Amino acid sequence: MTSLASSVAVVGTCSPKRLRHCSGPSRRLPTSQSVTKLKISSHCHEDSSLRLLVDEKAKPSLFARREILGFGLCSGLLSALTELHPSANAAEVSSCDFTVAPSGLAFCDKVVGYGPEASKGQLIKAHYVGKLENGKVFDSSYNRGKPLTFRIGVGEVIKGWDQGILGGDGVPPMLAGGKRVLKLPPELGYGVRGAGCRGGSCIIPPDSVLMFDVEFIGKAS
Repeated sequence: MTSLASSVAVVGTCSPKRLRHCSGPSRRLPTSQSVTKLKISSHCHEDSSLRLLVDEKAKPSLFARREILGFGLCSGLLSALTELHPSANAAEVSSCDFTVAPSGLAFCDKVVGYGPEASKGQLIKAHYVGKLENGKVFDSSYNRGKPLTFRIGVGEVIKGWDQGILGGDGVPPMLAGGKRVLKLPPELGYGVRGAGCRGGSCIIPPDSVLMFDVEFIGKAS
């Protein structure tokens, strides 16, 4: 994400560049003040319900705030995600022969990696496309032009991601350079709560089965 910079002297609006949800009336800064950065007032806040890979039971971390997975409530943002990267909708999930682990996680390796596997607690990088079971894309790191950076195996991401990349319980670890399709049952995703819920509508509805195309890049430098 680019840093938030604007010459617009309005506080309380919603900017998709930082994906913040703002409430309350708009306020204008004094016209005599030179504005080089849009200052977010106390009426604006990060929408914590939209930390889409962060386990909602885990304590929010710096990663959770800095690397929030591409969501905001600004009008048109979801459609922009798919328009920027049309191929994100065409992942060949149907061509995979899934193996189902005892936990309920299903996986299929599209490309077996060539590098080292991740170790618990290691800071790694991964690209991904996240979809609902019906194929609707809800997030993609490719659209943002940078992979996700996080610590694996310590609860910074949902359980299905930790197990799907790190391995365990019948799931082999991913190797750097590998590409894997993950199919997560609700209990390894967002469960009965769903995610991004507001006004009776959810980006990820409760009890959703989630599909992720994951590309494990490797250890973050």
